[in-house]
Amino acid sequence: MQNLTEFPANETSHNRLSVIIKVCVVIPFFCIFLCLIAVMLHIFASHRQFLDTTRYILFANMLINDTLHLLSSVLLFLFVMGRVKFALVYCVPLMFFSINTFKNTALILATMSLERYVAIFYPLQRPAAWRSDRIWIIILSLWLISCISTIIYYSVGRINPALNILSTPVLCISGLVNSSPIQALLRAAVNILFFAVVAVVILFTYVRILLETRKLRQDKVSVSKAMHTVLLHGFQLLLSMLSMLAFTNPITETLIVLHANWLPEDITFFNYFCFILIPRFLSPLIYGFRDQSLRACIGKTFLCCSNKVKPSVRGKLQDNLLAS
Repeated sequence: MQNLTEFPANETSHNRLSVIIKVCVVIPFFCIFLCLIAVMLHIFASHRQFLDTTRYILFANMLINDTLHLLSSVLLFLFVMGRVKFALVYCVPLMFFSINTFKNTALILATMSLERYVAIFYPLQRPAAWRSDRIWIIILSLWLISCISTIIYYSVGRINPALNILSTPVLCISGLVNSSPIQALLRAAVNILFFAVVAVVILFTYVRILLETRKLRQDKVSVSKAMHTVLLHGFQLLLSMLSMLAFTNPITETLIVLHANWLPEDITFFNYFCFILIPRFLSPLIYGFRDQSLRACIGKTFLCCSNKVKPSVRGKLQDNLLAS
C-alpha cells in the first residue's frame, strides 16, 4: 500500500547490509504466506461444500485479495530496496492495484461480519444476495467501490510536468503521484470514511450478536462462535487502520525515535512489516485454522503429502542398501 511506496530515497543513508537484512526478512514471510494460501485455495477448489457456503466464499475472496495486495506491495518493496527505476506509466498501475486491494480488505471484513449477522438472525429467510450462488454480486460491488474511490483519489493529483510518464525512469514511490496537498487531504478523508463505516458495521453486528446470545437458550455455541468471529474481524480491522501512516507514524516515532537512533527508512520498514505483512500473514491462521472443517482438511492435505514423501525416502534407502 502507500506505506511501502514512501520509503525514503536518500542515497547517503542507504546501507547495503540493512537492505539485505530487510529483503531476507520479507521474502521468507511472503513465501510461507503463499504456501498457506495455496493449500487453502486448493482445499476450496477440491471440496464442493466450501464453494456452496457463503462464509467460505467470502473467506476465499479475502485470501485472494490479501495475496494480490502482498504481491504488489512486495514488488514495490523490492523495487525501492533495489533502487530500480522505470517509467511512471508502469508505476501508477502497480500503486493503484496495491492501494485498491488495501481498501478492499476493510470492505471484505465488513461484509464477512454482515454475513454472520444474516446467518444468525435470518437462518431460514436469508436474502437472495447473501446466498452462495449470488454472493459474487456483493463481491464485485466491493471491488467496484474500492476502484472508484481510488480513481477519484488519483484524478485530483498532479504529476510533475518535468516528468515524462512514458520514458522518464523514476523510483516508484508515492510522493511522485500524490504530492499535492489536496490529494493528501482527500486520501486521509477517504481512508477515515472507509474505516469508520467498516468499524460501525463490525461494532453493530458484534453488539447485536452479543445481545442475541443472552436471549437464546439453545444453540448458544454457534452464536458464540459467530460473536468471536466478528470480534476477530474487528481486531484485524484495527491492524489495518494502524497500517495507514497517519496512524502508525506518530506511534512509532514516539516509541522508537525517542528511545533509539533509528533511521526514517528503518521506521517505515517497521511499519510495513508489523502492520502490512503480519496482519495478512495472520489472516489464514486466524480464520483458517480455527475453523474445524478447514483445519481437518488442512491436516489431511499435509498428511497426504507426508505419506507421499515417506515411500520415496524409504525407496531411496533401500536402493542405497542394495547398492552397498
